[in-house]
Amino acid sequence: MSESERMTLDTIEQQEELTAIAQPEASNGLARATSVLALGNIVSRILGLVREIVMTNLFGASAATAAFNVATVVPKGLYDLLIGGHVNGAIIPVLSEVVTVKGKDELWRLVSILLSLMTTLMFALVLLIEFAAPLVVRIVGGGLDTSTQALAVSLLRLTSPALIFMALFAILSGTLYALRVFTWPAFATAVFNATIVIIMLFFAPPPELKPTWTNGGIDWVLARPASGISVAAVGWLVGAMAYFMLQLPGLRGAKLRFTFNWRHPALGQISLLYLPVMFSLVMDTLIIRPFSYNLASRTGNNSIAYMNLATTLIQFPQGLVATAISIAILPTLSRQAALIATAAVAEENTRAFKDTLGLGMRLAITLILPATIGLFTLATPIVALLFRHGAFTSADTFVTADALRLYLFGLPFAAIDLLLVYAFYARQDTLTPALVGLLSLCVYMVIALALLGRYGLFSLMIADSAKHIVHALTSAYLLHRRLKGLGGQRLLLTIGKTGFAAAVMGLVMALALPLLSSTIGTEGLLAEMVLVLVMGGIGGGLFVILAVALNIEEWRWISTLIKSKMPRRSTP
Repeated sequence: MSESERMTLDTIEQQEELTAIAQPEASNGLARATSVLALGNIVSRILGLVREIVMTNLFGASAATAAFNVATVVPKGLYDLLIGGHVNGAIIPVLSEVVTVKGKDELWRLVSILLSLMTTLMFALVLLIEFAAPLVVRIVGGGLDTSTQALAVSLLRLTSPALIFMALFAILSGTLYALRVFTWPAFATAVFNATIVIIMLFFAPPPELKPTWTNGGIDWVLARPASGISVAAVGWLVGAMAYFMLQLPGLRGAKLRFTFNWRHPALGQISLLYLPVMFSLVMDTLIIRPFSYNLASRTGNNSIAYMNLATTLIQFPQGLVATAISIAILPTLSRQAALIATAAVAEENTRAFKDTLGLGMRLAITLILPATIGLFTLATPIVALLFRHGAFTSADTFVTADALRLYLFGLPFAAIDLLLVYAFYARQDTLTPALVGLLSLCVYMVIALALLGRYGLFSLMIADSAKHIVHALTSAYLLHRRLKGLGGQRLLLTIGKTGFAAAVMGLVMALALPLLSSTIGTEGLLAEMVLVLVMGGIGGGLFVILAVALNIEEWRWISTLIKSKMPRRSTP
């Protein structure tokens, strides 16, 4: 070994020793932060589901609901495109560097510039949306009838000012993360959803008895006037204000001021970091979402509501399994990817990178397969329990359940795909996922258009599942080539064992569901709740028994991890 190689190796060993010394403290801090963020994520998703439940109970899968969805998809889409999504990946590292190297005074100067710049840009954008609202609605919801489009225009003019407060929230939450303050940003979305729920419950107009025409004649139902949906739009705006205001207690002592001096070297650094992920966000926000909403609106006024409700249910297992695991392993993958560049330990850390990614994939498989099959089997009872009340009818329930089942075909692939994308990001490669995303987008649009005439709304769910399958398989192939194999991660064994256990679980649940439904009944909130809880308990318990019997290693690892995190009783 040469002297230079020996010195490099000594330096690496010293760095690893220092890392090992600091690791317990860093791990404890990471565990605390992760716990807070995970709890905030769970509460936010639950309240988001409550928001959808209240919406469907008050207004059903109606044209008014479709108008509201069109009016909110625009500010939400622009937020995700311009300031949400992955933008924290550009803001947080720069703000962290500034506060560490130059101190808080320089941090407040940079944050003041960001807040001033973002306020000015968002104010101009809101004015543009207010002026062009009819055109925007025609682009997004062109298939809606004239009266529904007119309602969507008025709702969009109510919801668009929320963009200003959402932008300010993005800057302030990024600042708090850089300062390692996690609680206020973690629960912001929960407050946003809770505000909308409260305003809808307190200010929604009372229902009126209205005639509806059916095959059997005229039927009278209780329904709220379409204009009443404006309370949800007001809730969206007030919720965005609360979203922003919640961050202020965490910034006590901050020296912030409005300024028109927008020159700072860190602004260019933030822009360069953000550019690689901008393309993916553009595809999702400006192409996929408007395209999907436009096609859905052409299959009926209620179709957008069905699509959104099914998507809401899909986000639970996707967010709580795939996202949680991906975020958990990303720091380790990034460290190992950085060490691969060092020749002395490249082989060792390449193996470690593969092992970390393999573990994440096996854990995702072990959790997402039973969740997918369980949700597929209980789709109708779950949709009925959550949404079939008030103005949401039984017919709406069956359509939403069918849409959910079609989405579920792509869920396991979407979960694995997220881990693969994070593996590319860890290797500082954001171009490959963007190009794969472009390919999957083309697949989605072609399939949706080809099947629209035959399957209507359901063509979008079929196309979405195909999109995830193509994206996951393509990403897996490219990453496998880059890493020259995954080094025997036993993925097929895990898929086989978990798939068998989940399939048996699903079969038993499918056979037991009609028997239990006839015994308990399917009408009434209590019966619906008991049915879902009992069936969920049967399915979950059976899967655990099969996982233990089949010796699924990942399930044993999960069980051990949960036990290790449980508080232990101290001994005197």
